[in-house]
Amino acid sequence: MQEIEGLVEEHILPKLDPDFLQYFSNNQPRATNPPIQHVRAHPEAYQSPCALNTSGYPGVADFNCPSQDGVNIPVRVYHPNGAKHGTGPYPVHLNFHGGGFVLGDLSTEAALCLSMREAGVVVVDVDYRLCPETTWGICIQDAWNTLAWVRESSAALNIDPTSVSIGGISAGGHICLVLQHMARDAGIPLKLCMASVTPATKGLSYTYYTDSPFPSFHEFYRGPVLPWERIKYFGRLCMPPEKLPELQKHWPNWWLEPLDAPNWNNLCDTFIRTAEVDPLRDEGEAYAMKLVAGGNKVTIKRYLGCPHTFMYIDAMRRKHEYDRDAIVALRAAHGLS
Repeated sequence: MQEIEGLVEEHILPKLDPDFLQYFSNNQPRATNPPIQHVRAHPEAYQSPCALNTSGYPGVADFNCPSQDGVNIPVRVYHPNGAKHGTGPYPVHLNFHGGGFVLGDLSTEAALCLSMREAGVVVVDVDYRLCPETTWGICIQDAWNTLAWVRESSAALNIDPTSVSIGGISAGGHICLVLQHMARDAGIPLKLCMASVTPATKGLSYTYYTDSPFPSFHEFYRGPVLPWERIKYFGRLCMPPEKLPELQKHWPNWWLEPLDAPNWNNLCDTFIRTAEVDPLRDEGEAYAMKLVAGGNKVTIKRYLGCPHTFMYIDAMRRKHEYDRDAIVALRAAHGLS
C-alpha cells in the first residue's frame, strides 16, 4: 500500500478493489499526454494491459469492410468452437474498442473477443478510424457501415442476420449508444446493446472538469486510471474547442452527447455496466435511467471498487466476473440459454 500513497488521493484509496491496488502498485501510470506522433510511432507502448495479437488463431479471420468514403475498415471475426456450439449460422456481436477515440486497434480487446465468443456467437471486432488523423464522427460512420456490412455478409460469415448485438467499452461504448438509436430509426432490429464505462456526455469538450453536472466526474477527476488530465488530452485530439462548432454543424449534436438523443422509445434491450471508481460512472447510469423512462428493458450493473477499464486487467477477479456477465448476457439476448 505504501508504494501507491501519493499516487491515489486519500478519499479514493479506500474505495478501490484490493486486486486493483496490488496491480497498480506494480504498474505505475505512464505520462498522460504524450505527443500523438510518439504514440503512433510506438503503439506497443500504449496498448491496453490485455492487448493480444490473435491473427492466425483458430477460428479467427480478418476481413475488410468498405466505408462510405471508399476506405476499407479492418475487422477481425471470431467464430465459436463448432464442436461445442454447432455449425451455425451463429448470432453475431459487433465490438467497438475503447481508447478515447484516439487509441486502439484489433489487438486492444482481442482477449475480450475470445472470451465473448464462448457465448456461442460470432464476434466482429471493428478497427474504426481514429482521431486526430480523421475528424471525430467518422468513427460512428465506420461503425454504422460495419453493421450494415455484417448483416449483408451473413453467408460469408456464417451468421444469422436477424440475431445481431452491439457492444463497446468507453469510447466504443459511446459509439454503440449512438448506433442503438440509429438502428431503431432505420428499422434494424438489435438483440442487445452492451455498453460499458460509457461516456454519454460531451466531456471531451469540457474546458474544466467542473463543467460536468455529474458528481462522479468531480469525485474521481484525479482517479488512478482516467483522470481529468487524460480526458482533456483525448479531448484536445478529437474535439478541440476551435473545431467544436464545425463538429456540431456537421453531425447531430446528440452524437456528441447521447444523453440528448431526441427519442427514447422502442430501443433495443440494453446492458449498461459501470465502474464505481470512474468519473464516467454517473453519466453511464443516467443514460440507463433515460432508457428506463422510455419504457425500454435495461439491466444496470455497477462493479464495486473498480476504476475505468478494469476489464482490461487480468489480475482482477472483477474482470473475470465482467467476462462471465458478458457471456450470460449474450446467450440470453440471442436465445442461447
